[in-house]
Amino acid sequence: MSTPDGASPMRAVIETIVRALVDKPDSVRVTETERRGTVVLELKTAPTDMGKIIGRQGRTAAAPRTLLAVTAGRHGKRAQLDIRD
Repeated sequence: MSTPDGASPMRAVIETIVRALVDKPDSVRVTETERRGTVVLELKTAPTDMGKIIGRQGRTAAAPRTLLAVTAGRHGKRAQLDIRD
């Protein structure tokens, strides 16, 4: 199942959440690959926005990861979010 723009529902969830958190939403890039049966979403954004994505002690980063796990589960898949600088 894909969204109208061709992105998977998992990718769309992450892009929507992250773009709402950062100062430079146009710099958000999410790539999707599959590794050993797990969908891996790699998130890249402007270096100045990394702190907003990760948050204090990783709490902000935990929220999109949780939503990704729920979305993946609803589609019968496993997924993980890698945040890259």
